[in-house]
Amino acid sequence: MYRKEFMAMANEEAKTNVNGSDGGPFGCVIIKDGKVVSRAHNQVLVDHDPTAHGEITAIRKAGQALGTHGLTGCELYTSAMPCPMCLSAIIWANIKQVYYGNTADDAAAIGFHDAAIYDFINAGLKGDMLALTQHDRELTIGAFKDYQSAQKKLY
Repeated sequence: MYRKEFMAMANEEAKTNVNGSDGGPFGCVIIKDGKVVSRAHNQVLVDHDPTAHGEITAIRKAGQALGTHGLTGCELYTSAMPCPMCLSAIIWANIKQVYYGNTADDAAAIGFHDAAIYDFINAGLKGDMLALTQHDRELTIGAFKDYQSAQKKLY
């Protein structure tokens, strides 16, 4: 169930970057059983890491705090709709509930590419943004088959 105080925390994290130099104004809080597991903000510039978005950073911290890569039972509060990269990380982390404040269009209005990336995905991964082509599957499929044969389990 949505709780405004957690969105306020995500917003506080976002505000730390308004005048700072860590990255964009994006903040995130991860909750489990009504308690804060992690909180983070965008650290792309300070870390020199284009993946250090608030959600990714909070997921990394939550995994460390809980000692697991699967964040089942956690809720994520973020100051803006997750970009496609963050959305994918949220899904990989098995987080089933996300609450967000600003939209992708709001992010685009201040110079971020979230909406353009969603447009690229919705167009079937076609357009000027990225050339995405498959090659040499017969070379790479062996590792997948070996992994399947080992019957490993992620979740």
